[in-house]
Amino acid sequence: MFFELTYQVRVADFSEGQKWYETLLDRVPDFVPHEGFVEWEIIPGFWLQVAEGDTTMGSGPLRLAVEDIIREKNRMIKELNIENFEIHSRDEVPVKWGTFSDPWGNRVGFYEYHNKEEEEERIKTLLIKEKI
Repeated sequence: MFFELTYQVRVADFSEGQKWYETLLDRVPDFVPHEGFVEWEIIPGFWLQVAEGDTTMGSGPLRLAVEDIIREKNRMIKELNIENFEIHSRDEVPVKWGTFSDPWGNRVGFYEYHNKEEEEERIKTLLIKEKI
């Protein structure tokens, strides 16, 4: 049985990498176990780790669910100076999504549910599981 998940990205310049991910996530890390390594609990049981080191080519993307993909895209362009990225959508896929890269080549992205009722149900499910 799996009950937690970690996803690690590596950055060559740890200080700048930590700042970049603090801006992306709009908060400081939840856990700093040692120099060159920080973690955020994105949602209960899912940890994003940022570690000093060489980027693994072809990894990712790590996509984060957001309520408003356009707002988050504009925030990333303004606050992190990322290049404009395309938002994709297909009739058979319940979300729209977009992907960009951090300054070290790690692929990151967002997705937003088309159906807001489905989004609300997903959030409720996660909140119920958090209480268990």
